[in-house]
Amino acid sequence: MAVALAAAERGWHVFPLRPDDKRPAVRDWENRATTDPARIRRCWSTGPYGIGVACGPSGLVVVDLDTPKTSTDTPPTEWAGARHGLDVLTTLADRHGHHIGVTYTVATGRGGTHLYHRHPASGPNLRNTAGTVGWLVDTRAHGGYVVAAGSTANGRPYTTTYDTDPALLPGWLADLLAPKPLPAPGPVTVVVPVDRHGRYVAAAIRRQVAHLAAAGEGTRNHALFTSAVALGQLAAGGALTDADVCAVLEPVALSVGLRHGEISRTIASGLRVGARNPRSLPAVGRAA
Repeated sequence: MAVALAAAERGWHVFPLRPDDKRPAVRDWENRATTDPARIRRCWSTGPYGIGVACGPSGLVVVDLDTPKTSTDTPPTEWAGARHGLDVLTTLADRHGHHIGVTYTVATGRGGTHLYHRHPASGPNLRNTAGTVGWLVDTRAHGGYVVAAGSTANGRPYTTTYDTDPALLPGWLADLLAPKPLPAPGPVTVVVPVDRHGRYVAAAIRRQVAHLAAAGEGTRNHALFTSAVALGQLAAGGALTDADVCAVLEPVALSVGLRHGEISRTIASGLRVGARNPRSLPAVGRAA
């Protein structure tokens, strides 16, 4: 409990891990992670839970420098001579004319290293990566978590080796971790009748596409849901099909940064809600 409270005082959102385990003890851990001392006391008073730090809500990017799993796990040619992730990160920094700066550092239970950094205030949201920048170098950011120092996993402790405020993620590393831009979505054709009802449906589609495309950070998943509900009502009334709705909304959702899994779930949920209140358009037919 004391460790969890101390992490929360730093502004890090914490949630319980199963005792002596790296797995979350709760579902929806990212949304339930908290800095509220009262909630933390209530939770950790019920059991010897470990502490998970939700990186996204905490504004953190944690660089996870691993060690080889076995003695036969040798580096690729590009990283020949490297013994662990720290060697790889050092080489990367050298290549970009920088060095690894001082930041809050944790030794993991299996001999790796976690370097905590503040997420850049501008630019895209960084997400988890696995080996993207180099051998044995992973990162945890939005959508990810790390085991906090003071926890154990399989009897192995996580310990703070350098206690200071996390440094800002270096720009050169942020550039390497930035998600690659998505290709521009191809044209989507939904056939509607060439009559006043068809024009109404086409206008409804344009309106919902524009609504989703204009959604700001943190509101995009909700905007996708409301657009799916609106078009789902037309689909339930026979003016469109569910496949039409998916074909229209999916490319736009991808272009604004939502992920495939959440897009599919959100559209399906919106279609279900829309189906409860179908919107019928008399005399609307579909072209062959």
